[in-house]
Amino acid sequence: MKSFRKLSLLLVAALLLTIMAACGGNDNEDNAGDSAEGNNEQVLHLTNGDTIPTMDASMATDEYAFQFLSSTTDGLYRLGENGEIKEGIATNHDVSEDALTWTFNLREDAVWSNGDPVTANDFVYAWQRAVNPDTGSEYGPYMMSGVIKNASAISSGDKKVDDLGVKALDDYTLEVTLEKPTPYFESLTTFGTFLPLNQKFVEEQGKDYATSTDTLLSNGPFILKDWESTANKWKLVKNPDYWDADTVQLEEITYDVVKNPQTLVDLYEKGEIDRADLSSDLVDLYSTRDDFNTITESSMTFIKFNQTKSEALKNENIRKALSRAVDKQALVDEILNNGSLVSNGAVPQDFAAHPETGEDFRDINGDMVTFSKDEAKKYWEKGLEEIGQDKVELEFLSGDSETSKVMNEYIANQLQTNLPGLTVTLKQVPFEQRLDLTTNMDYDIAISAWGADYLDPYGWLNLWLTDGGNNETGYSSEEYDQLVQSTVGDLAQKPVERFSASLEAEKVLFDDAVIAPLFQKARAQLISPELTGVINNAFGAKYEYKWASME
Repeated sequence: MKSFRKLSLLLVAALLLTIMAACGGNDNEDNAGDSAEGNNEQVLHLTNGDTIPTMDASMATDEYAFQFLSSTTDGLYRLGENGEIKEGIATNHDVSEDALTWTFNLREDAVWSNGDPVTANDFVYAWQRAVNPDTGSEYGPYMMSGVIKNASAISSGDKKVDDLGVKALDDYTLEVTLEKPTPYFESLTTFGTFLPLNQKFVEEQGKDYATSTDTLLSNGPFILKDWESTANKWKLVKNPDYWDADTVQLEEITYDVVKNPQTLVDLYEKGEIDRADLSSDLVDLYSTRDDFNTITESSMTFIKFNQTKSEALKNENIRKALSRAVDKQALVDEILNNGSLVSNGAVPQDFAAHPETGEDFRDINGDMVTFSKDEAKKYWEKGLEEIGQDKVELEFLSGDSETSKVMNEYIANQLQTNLPGLTVTLKQVPFEQRLDLTTNMDYDIAISAWGADYLDPYGWLNLWLTDGGNNETGYSSEEYDQLVQSTVGDLAQKPVERFSASLEAEKVLFDDAVIAPLFQKARAQLISPELTGVINNAFGAKYEYKWASME
């Protein structure tokens, strides 16, 4: 997912906490982790790294938007503990023998927060809207093209939206026709792009839809309150009309936008918030406490190269040099210090297992590209000779928050130090501007990150397909396209061959030096011992609070 979801740069701002002065937290250790309420009231106090860019499921592309969409809306299914698929609006489904027709049976006791029943048409309308080119959705075509029948043709304007392979057989029966067998389709239905929308309400709101709490509807565990598009604080309150309201224990979750990591820890130590991400210099200070936690994510941070803007970046050897010029071990050990893992590939560790042997994808393919000053210099000199230059200037697009500056400065310094003749200029901008610049491919190199959208390597490898909605590098390879597309085509129902094709595709990606992987992210946090039942999702929304409570 973009962040930065695109998947995902917001994750960088929230997780990559930079070096700063220690707060002397141990002085208040007797109070550390106390609930902000100081009692058993079911109120959870949290922070967010930035504003919510949108609450329109058709337009969402980032982790923050998907987090709050998931908290307020039930799709067909919802993720439970360990990625288990739980009932949502659908109670069950049937799949045809050819795996192309999925029939979902919907519950009849789900309602929107205005009292309207949630029906199959709400899914039909939402999915059609997401692929309608007039909507301008990025994730609609990205998530549905090649999956839902006719989605690609509709998003390109070659078919009408009514031709999408989704229809309401009656109010509580939804039929979905796939373009081809899709092994990960069930997990897709939990993702934000596939959430339902109340057509009458959306159309009544017009251009104001999803710009404030007054122009939103909920059908999920919580309702978003006190929010508008520029809000720096808001809250989630329990939805009394939720079909599974008896399961939801939290009555309220409050949020304040806090970008400074020192402020996070200070608020936690005062008992004003119930969870705080830790910066690298504070990890050692707090690592022995009972309320200290680290969580490895299925989220990767990398540098991507725009092959269309800079003449130097059109050269494969220049890209290979850049890919090898950053000491990633020092980055995770000294700059991040939060449990993050060095990444040398495109697919994360402990994410996809071989269908027969159970061996991890990352273990099979090994390291695709590693830090090496000597190799970096060799490729650099060869690339400079090929482009007929002895100097190169590159602009490095990155974030402007306190939490990311040290990391970005470290990377820029590493590139310039290890590649003689390279000048790197940091361009540090707010998150939304960064999304616009990368979408419009107005950058040279950029820090980026991606969080999984479903439990399958395809979610990582399809990013770099020719003209893919999230490619944003100008990369195009017939060999790569063929390998990746085969995993959702001819090999879709051949698990072993499909897995092998994914392995080969990753090798091609790094032979062509499309990206420079940096690390697989982890979170080092202080978490109130009173907070229980929060699920850390492997993909989609980072946290699930439906089953959470304050003890």
